[in-house]
Amino acid sequence: MKLLTLLTIILSSSTTSLTINTSDFVIGESLTFQSDVLQEARTINVYLPLSYSEEPDRKYPVVYLLDGSADEDFIHISGLVQFGSFSWIQMIPESIVIGIANTDRTHDLTFPSNNERDRTEAPTAGGSAEFVEMIEEELQPLVTRRYRVNDSSALVGQSLGGLLATEILLKKPELFDNYIIVSPSLWWDDESLLQISSADLSSVNAVYIGVGEESPTMNRVAKDLFEKLQEDRSMTENLSFRNFPELDHGDALHLAVYDAFKTIFGTP
Repeated sequence: MKLLTLLTIILSSSTTSLTINTSDFVIGESLTFQSDVLQEARTINVYLPLSYSEEPDRKYPVVYLLDGSADEDFIHISGLVQFGSFSWIQMIPESIVIGIANTDRTHDLTFPSNNERDRTEAPTAGGSAEFVEMIEEELQPLVTRRYRVNDSSALVGQSLGGLLATEILLKKPELFDNYIIVSPSLWWDDESLLQISSADLSSVNAVYIGVGEESPTMNRVAKDLFEKLQEDRSMTENLSFRNFPELDHGDALHLAVYDAFKTIFGTP
């Protein structure tokens, strides 16, 4: 007991002489703008590559992330971009990440449904058309004006975000070059999105679809999307599908995005 007391006194006295300084550890910036399309203020979280301030003439690809709030997927997807762009890894080019923060996720990421259960469980749903208009008419021009971007872009969406990413891919594919779609909620509106004819996909560089070991419906509709896209000859060489049997709906995104970056951007 006396030895323990003496040790405590020594440790306490040794720490009192330390000078400790703290500062914020910042990985990016948040930007809020007033959306005329949505009639509300919207926030994006932005990760800039390590070289951004050091190479003022360089332009960068952009990764747009749905569910991009600070408490959602922004931090860990930005981490994957940073890790994958290290010079000795070169899995993905150094890129800007634009995380689109949510206000009403269900409203923004879904189109109107004729399914009674959908309407009952998600009464605010059905605003995807306006949300996509905001991305095209306001967000992308804002990013182009404010940051040094090149012509390469990617969209990442999971679950309802995967539903929206699929809707954009099939209806307005020219908005992004690469699509990373994870565990898409294509069951929405009785799987109606899988029944529409897709727009011309020749502008799309690559599409990656990933899904965990989830419900039979979730696994099936993800595979159905892959098979639907296989019918388009322009997508044959740039289309990837992977199942992650060790993961589920809650944790498939991180590993799927890592694999997507490696598949789409990686060099041997």
